[in-house]
Amino acid sequence: MAQYTCSIGDGATEEMPELSDGDDDEDVDGDEGQWQWTEEDSQSVSCLFCDRMLSSVPATLQHCITEHQISLVDVMRKHRLDDYGYLKMINFIRSTKCDASCLTGLLDAPFPWESEDFLRPVLQDDPLLQTDPDELCGTEMSSVPLCPLSGDGSHNALLQRAQAAEIRARHSEEALSRAMDDLHKLKLLAQGLVLNTETRKPGNLGTVAELREDEDEAYFSSYGHYGIHEEMLKDKVRTERYRDFMYHNHEVFKDKVVLDVGCGTGILSMFAARAGAKMVIAVDQSEIIYQAMDIVRSNQLEDKITLIKGRIEDINLPVEKVDIIISEWMGYFLLFESMLDSVLYARDLYLADGGSVYPDLCNISLAAVGDAQKHQDHIAFWDDVYGFNMACMKKAVVPEAVVEVVKAETLISEPAVIQVNVHIC
Repeated sequence: MAQYTCSIGDGATEEMPELSDGDDDEDVDGDEGQWQWTEEDSQSVSCLFCDRMLSSVPATLQHCITEHQISLVDVMRKHRLDDYGYLKMINFIRSTKCDASCLTGLLDAPFPWESEDFLRPVLQDDPLLQTDPDELCGTEMSSVPLCPLSGDGSHNALLQRAQAAEIRARHSEEALSRAMDDLHKLKLLAQGLVLNTETRKPGNLGTVAELREDEDEAYFSSYGHYGIHEEMLKDKVRTERYRDFMYHNHEVFKDKVVLDVGCGTGILSMFAARAGAKMVIAVDQSEIIYQAMDIVRSNQLEDKITLIKGRIEDINLPVEKVDIIISEWMGYFLLFESMLDSVLYARDLYLADGGSVYPDLCNISLAAVGDAQKHQDHIAFWDDVYGFNMACMKKAVVPEAVVEVVKAETLISEPAVIQVNVHIC
């Protein structure tokens, strides 16, 4: 057994769940690693396509194969259904009472069960909904007799299922290894926080380092979802400028140590690695860092890119100094999100003498705009809403900044330009 203890609060300890090392006889029988159904697991299951009641989930799977010529697991694999997709599919079949042919002839998404309504169970305590889809896949392969897909295809079907099982086992081992590494890092981090009384970095590095992690939680949570990263990656003007700058200045990055602050999916880190950097350290506090780790491995760049989860203000880098800092820190009106503070913190603490920060020169342009149509759409609109006066809403609308594309002819003043030099500000 492997047991981990995490320090929390003001010195209290909390035991992490015990992890089996796989040697306990009471957990593994002759078929090592195979999950077994017991009588306690078994309960009557209503068939999806007829009125037959089956004794267990495995029996139901086999019944669907032999009597209705449909394999639920094959459907899940073919259409790559996740847990929610599986639940919706089961409830869709039960609610619409469709026959098996509606699944065998199903094309790619969108599926007929896409509606969130199909997350609502049709049958109370439906055993098929209480079964983990991953376990369901294992059950069909291990507990149900194999049914040939064609007259002479049983051997090939067996090979395909064995290969699928091997792939799942390999992925599970990799996931377990990553989890063990994360637990070990968590243990060391917790010990360091409790035992080290000097938790602040030396010198005056600004108020950003004094923010508690929970004060940044909402900000970093918003970057844990793929949507915002998809939006940024599809901004070709911005992303291609980063790429072209690094690829066209190979001599700047060759054999350099690069720090990517707020790496997201790791796109800038991978640009830097391919531009010749000998080492790239990518840092991000949001959950997207775990996808970034997979992305880096998928592109065979794990030997050059080191990814660290955490705020740049809280972590320790594996090197004392870096030659280059890159970051996609620019928000709306340049400074929105205040990420520049983190870049400046990293610059003051980690940038070597003669090092560079990119982007380094930025402008903010302030100009007056007079757009009667936009005023009508957003402000005057509240004077008469379906015959009702809602003018009081203007008090909330007027002070709030909006992101708009404005026409050049609506500018009514010359712009005042504020220049920002990231190297010296």
